[in-house]
Amino acid sequence: MHNYRYAAIDQGTTSTRVAVFNDSAEISNCHSAMNIGHRQITPQSGWVEQDPEEILANIIKCLDSCSAAGAAIDAIGICHQGESIVAWNAQTGKPIYNAIIWQDMRTDESLSKMRQTELEAKVKAKTGLPLDPYFSASKMGWIMENVAVAKPLAQAGKLRIGTMDSFFLDRLCANFYTDYNSASRTSLFNIHTLEWDVELCEMFGVPIHCLAEIRDSIGDFGAVLLAGKSIPITASLVDQFAGIYGHGCTQKGAAKVTLGTGAFIQSLTGSDIGDAGNSGLLPTLCWKFPGEKPVFGLDGGVYNAASAVNWARSIGLFSDYDELQDFSAQSAISRGLAFVPALSGLGCPYWDRSAAGLWAGLSLEINRKDMLQSLLEGIAVRTAEVIEVMDSLSPLGDAVHVDGGLAANSYFKQFLADVLGKRILTPLNQEVTALGTAMLARKGLGVKGEVSLTQAIDVIEPRAVNRQKILEKYRDIIARSRGLRGDN
Repeated sequence: MHNYRYAAIDQGTTSTRVAVFNDSAEISNCHSAMNIGHRQITPQSGWVEQDPEEILANIIKCLDSCSAAGAAIDAIGICHQGESIVAWNAQTGKPIYNAIIWQDMRTDESLSKMRQTELEAKVKAKTGLPLDPYFSASKMGWIMENVAVAKPLAQAGKLRIGTMDSFFLDRLCANFYTDYNSASRTSLFNIHTLEWDVELCEMFGVPIHCLAEIRDSIGDFGAVLLAGKSIPITASLVDQFAGIYGHGCTQKGAAKVTLGTGAFIQSLTGSDIGDAGNSGLLPTLCWKFPGEKPVFGLDGGVYNAASAVNWARSIGLFSDYDELQDFSAQSAISRGLAFVPALSGLGCPYWDRSAAGLWAGLSLEINRKDMLQSLLEGIAVRTAEVIEVMDSLSPLGDAVHVDGGLAANSYFKQFLADVLGKRILTPLNQEVTALGTAMLARKGLGVKGEVSLTQAIDVIEPRAVNRQKILEKYRDIIARSRGLRGDN
């Protein structure tokens, strides 16, 4: 019996990874994970860009490493960093500007003006998304208005613009495709009609004919030549949603948190679009398989998780990550010390870019270790806020799956379990996003039979604490962080 192998390309905010899995969802013993970082370009305050050619080259290096390691690859899956965008010349394939990354805030002022009209309600009704620079549409509109060659290329039918998956697929396979999940993160896709929306495109100034063809999340995206063999790409979607699939979360009520640059939380609500009301959560399309209804969920993002930890390191609060493990039994918040990780503003459920990072409760007794403890607690509380709102809208189970860098921090996980009152489940194999991508590639290839994604996990049980008292104290402090940024 043939033992298939699937290369999972995980193209994230700070690096590009590859891992090869076999047909039993195990990392292939002929190839270990590879990771290549790329530059973060910040032309001015609040702007975050990357070089799409550099990232594409890293993807190719990762794929080449598979054949160099002797892995016979049967299919490839790609997941990508979601709302980040690229615009390029359809004839040459060359980008006309750097990729604009999901963290970028350059369009916040123009969106603020739109928020003062009836347009935000219209956008939310069609897409489920608020008007925020996080999403792709305003970044695409900025390209159209500020990059001189964009409009002439569009008028000549030679401009392509989209989330980064569409650029990768165009260059790797000569197919200008995206999938339903990726499209749903742009603010240009109508989650009710499952199509690009003409009115939304006009609203943001994005020519609809410049957008990619939307396809199911698994299937035939084209092929890549690898070691002289044509290898099909059979899955493509946003990394966060590949992650929830990799945890084995496929049933209504399942939820996971990925603790990367930010904390990204998704829960599944089934085949119907969840009604998020005014909760600040985002109804989202998680994936769509051929011949099936889309699977929907609720989504919420905290802008700063690992980025807040790395910031603390960059200003000298600590040098070794081991310093983030050993804290006193008494929490920082119980001693009146709190940190709000709003270094890029507040994401869900506030969607407030005017907020700024904040320490509250400082006194002469506070030391560096206390500040680090409060930093971890602040990230945990912001994560818990999002999960609590999800739970109130569409009930979750008694456990939440967690992955990413901070998932290795026992203090963080215990504090999160305590303020949530739920078990925290962490897979011992942290290649969860890559695993989900690989298993979706397997499904897209049409290999028969389901694979059990049950993995060895670490379980953190919640302790008895006054959860509501902690959350209420934090909410008061979080409110004080709003309106502090710049001239707001």
